[in-house]
Amino acid sequence: MKKILLLSIFFAAIGAHGTKSLAQEANYDESKVPAYTLPEVLVTQDGRRVNSVTDWETKRRPEILALFSEQVYGKTPTQKIPIRFEVTDLDRNALGGKATRKQVRGYFSVDKAKYMDILIYLPNRVGEPISREPVPVFLGLNFAGNQTVHADPDIAITQNWVPAWKDPGIVKNHSTEESRGTRARRWPVEQILARGYGLATVYYGDLQPDRADSFNAGIHPLFFQKDQARPADDEWGAIGMWAWGLSRAMDYLETDQEVNSKLVAVIGHSRLGKAALWAGAQDERFALIISNDSGEGGAAITRRGYGEQIERINTNFPHWFSGNYKKYNSRENDLPVDYHELIALMAPRPVYVASASDDQWADPKGEYLSAYHARTVYALYGKNTLSTDTPPAVEVPVGQKTWTGYHMRNGKHDILLYDWTHFMNFADFHFGKKQ
Repeated sequence: MKKILLLSIFFAAIGAHGTKSLAQEANYDESKVPAYTLPEVLVTQDGRRVNSVTDWETKRRPEILALFSEQVYGKTPTQKIPIRFEVTDLDRNALGGKATRKQVRGYFSVDKAKYMDILIYLPNRVGEPISREPVPVFLGLNFAGNQTVHADPDIAITQNWVPAWKDPGIVKNHSTEESRGTRARRWPVEQILARGYGLATVYYGDLQPDRADSFNAGIHPLFFQKDQARPADDEWGAIGMWAWGLSRAMDYLETDQEVNSKLVAVIGHSRLGKAALWAGAQDERFALIISNDSGEGGAAITRRGYGEQIERINTNFPHWFSGNYKKYNSRENDLPVDYHELIALMAPRPVYVASASDDQWADPKGEYLSAYHARTVYALYGKNTLSTDTPPAVEVPVGQKTWTGYHMRNGKHDILLYDWTHFMNFADFHFGKKQ
């Protein structure tokens, strides 16, 4: 009887201190969004107002970047490790002559055990020599291996661990021939090439497996101190690692004479949209940044308390963010930043945010509002942005010719040709004529 009583008290205490919010249904009711005050983007931590680009770049921007680094994604190591790139495949007549295909392996360790594979398609223009002008490129991570983005039989199949997605061709967490092209709907390669853009992609599992026990399985150990087994609370989680990988792919693209490395757009969907945003915030070489359905910890305003929230994401995916981010479980208002400031870190570079109507978990309105509330920083640079705090109707893109674009596609959590079409339209405006 005493044991039962003690257990009852124990579980009552748990319910009163943090897990109650996990038992509740996610809020999908706008009328239940709490009143909130966003952190001031243009007010420094000591209360001074920022009125110039110089003050933004030398004072406020470094403050915000440090807060995201320490409290959200974790610090990216400043330590450099030797990386060697090797072109493992070059086909000038890929996809029936439409493309030049390159496969590049980037080795992170001397023993070659740690590496990432970059798949690159560049457009071939009929009647023009291969030695054409360098082309702009979209760079993004993929979820299940490079071979899934297209049915091209010559793409190397990843040998690394793959999550147990429901896609065909995954057997015991490894990819088989059947996995070729299974996610081609998310990567409209031919349409991207036809628009004059190249595509580069890396399997995110090359960098770190997407599972909670993975800190010793990816690139993290290359940066550990002696006897360290996992990142410290203020050090990077998986999203930080994936963002780092995007920058390392950019390192290669800068060496490729067929790529216009000044015109590289970094793109990501869902958790990889979070990684794309964090990569764009840290690495100013990316000329354009695209977030698709990135939600909590990505583009969405966390203080809205709508859809996925901090405690839920930290519980379901404890490896994604820094240990410090868990301090804000059910305490969104205590977080010293919000995600409009993440968008603001991209300024003056263009940013496109996309949502889906049935993906309320990612809070489409909150994603839109982040792009909108970043406007004050873009204004310092004289850049026009989204002009209203009212999101547009479904499939009515806005800001296509401004520095912050947005659309909400009809449908579910996904990235489809509709999304890519508007991403390319946005890219056309910002660097299409500079090709």
